[in-house]
Amino acid sequence: EGIILLVDSGSDEEAPGGCSRARRRRQLRRKRRQRELRAPSIKQQKASPIPSRRLSLVSSTIEENFFRGTLDFLMDYISSRHYPPKKTMQDVVRQILLRSEQQEIQRDAYMLVMKIQALHPAKADTVVWDWDLLRDVMTEQEEEVPGRLLFLNYVIQTLEDDFQTTARQGLLHKSIAKKMLSCDHCFSNIKELNAWLVAAVTGTIFPQHGDQQKAGSLSEASVAKNSITVQELQLAKTAQIDLSQRVVVLLQRMLSIAVEVDKSPNCSANKIANTMFPSVLNIPKRCQREAFLSSMECHLLRCKVLELICHHNCNKPISLPLSMAKILDFLTHLSPLIKYQDNEATWQRWDEMLRQLNLLVLSYQRIVLGHLRSSVRDRINLIIKSAKPKLQSHDAITVSDANYRINIFQKQLLQTLGQPLPSPIKEKIDLLRVLLHTIADTYKTFEHFDGPPGHESS
Repeated sequence: EGIILLVDSGSDEEAPGGCSRARRRRQLRRKRRQRELRAPSIKQQKASPIPSRRLSLVSSTIEENFFRGTLDFLMDYISSRHYPPKKTMQDVVRQILLRSEQQEIQRDAYMLVMKIQALHPAKADTVVWDWDLLRDVMTEQEEEVPGRLLFLNYVIQTLEDDFQTTARQGLLHKSIAKKMLSCDHCFSNIKELNAWLVAAVTGTIFPQHGDQQKAGSLSEASVAKNSITVQELQLAKTAQIDLSQRVVVLLQRMLSIAVEVDKSPNCSANKIANTMFPSVLNIPKRCQREAFLSSMECHLLRCKVLELICHHNCNKPISLPLSMAKILDFLTHLSPLIKYQDNEATWQRWDEMLRQLNLLVLSYQRIVLGHLRSSVRDRINLIIKSAKPKLQSHDAITVSDANYRINIFQKQLLQTLGQPLPSPIKEKIDLLRVLLHTIADTYKTFEHFDGPPGHESS
């Protein structure tokens, strides 16, 4: 009977206990086979440096400045299994990507480094650029660094890829961003980054190159004398504006990463905003100030900068932490106290302040709804749990509160201007009303409010 019972225990038609044990044994065997099948593939995928014989060919082309050969060899040799040593990558970046004056060579060098980045993402100990190199690239003349924009794209890609990977692993303290952009450890880099950003917005960075530089220095009155058409002049100016805008976007992305890489994004945003605020005041034109603020990718940082601007444009100190109640107080006590270099008309200064207030409302809503005051790791957990936003007691506003404050503001502004409100101002007031109504209705669904905020809400 014992033999019969043992044989029958492997049958699905026998007792439930025997069937369960047999099924478990089959599952264990299947898992073991799967592990055995996977083991060789994992071993095969383990990357190693390019073989020395092939690498010697690459090195000889670099020594002879035969960069076309360098790129062709590397493009053939790079794969998921093989990567170039750090020294070779540094040569490609410094000698070819940054210094070659041939656009085709530049483009191919960029494609190569991006391919390597995709197959073998850079880490803090393998990244081939450092802050000294970035500083040199950003401060040298354009004709000396023709591949500057491509290099910036590559820098952002390495930062972004590594940030995403280390954030998922809970290892941001080992990231490239922590090494280059930490407010806690290298805040001087953040100050330099802010200076480059302001220079890009105001057009004092990236001098025009070649014919564009010549064309950019000409007035339309001297176009005919210098054999340059008005169309060519306009194209040169447009190209320069486009270049500056692309640089601004890239630098803003770096600032966004800088806010997130340390444990407290709120504290980092406060530190960076305090550095940025004087720079914003020195931006001479309104269109440039608006470009600076609207291009900010990080809503937390933009909110902090706008809070400082509104605070200095108020005729009465407001001690509340950043909240919807404080924003309504800004509206009540707003006054054009900050003097900019462009000396716009009074109504235009009010128009700019209203635009900034609308931006502040939009960014603050994104902060609350997106848990942006929390660290990246905590935020991921909150999003996974579909956690409701944490509201402060000062965020509890109603539609009637919003209408009352806006009506008072309109009356005061009519008295100040001594004329009917210009249509741009009316449009911004209407937009502000819609935003405040939407927020009041949205926040009612969150049911509870936290008590008075601590340092994280400051």
